[in-house]
Amino acid sequence: MSTPTPHELAGLIDHTVLKPDTDQATVRRVISEAVEHGFAAVCINPKWVRLTAEALAGTGVKTCTVVGFPLGATTTAQKVAEAQDAVSSGAEEVDMVVDIADANAGDADAVQAQIAAVAAAAHAGGAILKVILETTLLTEEAKVLVCRAAEAAGADFVKTSTGFAGGGATVEDISLMHREVGGRLGIKASGGVRTYEDVLAVVGAGATRIGASSSLDIVGAENTSSGSGAY
Repeated sequence: MSTPTPHELAGLIDHTVLKPDTDQATVRRVISEAVEHGFAAVCINPKWVRLTAEALAGTGVKTCTVVGFPLGATTTAQKVAEAQDAVSSGAEEVDMVVDIADANAGDADAVQAQIAAVAAAAHAGGAILKVILETTLLTEEAKVLVCRAAEAAGADFVKTSTGFAGGGATVEDISLMHREVGGRLGIKASGGVRTYEDVLAVVGAGATRIGASSSLDIVGAENTSSGSGAY
C-alpha cells in the first residue's frame, strides 16, 4: 500500500478545539477549515454543538463533542444526560472519558455498565460513541480492561487521550488497542499528534481516526490555525 499524502489523511482527522476559553469566532473558523479541507469531524465542547451542527449541515463533516470531559469522574447518570443533550442538539459523534479510577481498580463490570449506558444514549440519537481511555493515567491491565469493556458494551471506537492529562497517543498504546479490538472497533489517536509523520506512525500502528488541533499543519495547509489547544 502506498503512503497516503497529507491531503488523503484529512478524511481521518477530527479537527478539534476544546480549550476552555474558546470563543464563537474560533469555533466558526475551525468549522470553515474543516469544510475546506475535508476533515472527518469538528470536535468541540458541548456549548458549541448546536452552532456547529447547524453550520455543518449538508457538508459531510460530522459534529463531535465530549462527555465527562476531561476527567471522567462524573456519574453514569451525568454522562448519559450529557450524551442525550449532545445528540438532541445535533452531535453525530460522542467522545466519553472512561471512569479512570474504576478502570485502574479492575472493576470491569462498572466500566462496562457505564459505557453501555452512554452508548445506548448516543445510539438512540443516531450518534456513535468513542471511549477515551486516558492512557497516560491507566495501567497496562486497565487499558486492556477498557478496550474489552468498550467492545462488550457496544461502543464504536476506543480512543487514547483527552490531551489534557499529559502524555498522549503513542505507537505502543495504539498497538495494544489494535491487538484488543482492531478490525471490530475504530481506534482514535489523540493528544500530541501534531505532524504528518506523527499521523503516519499511529496509522501504521492501527489508528483509524486522528484527533488533532494541528490539523492544518498535518495536511500541509497554510498555517491559519487559531491555536486551538490540546487534544
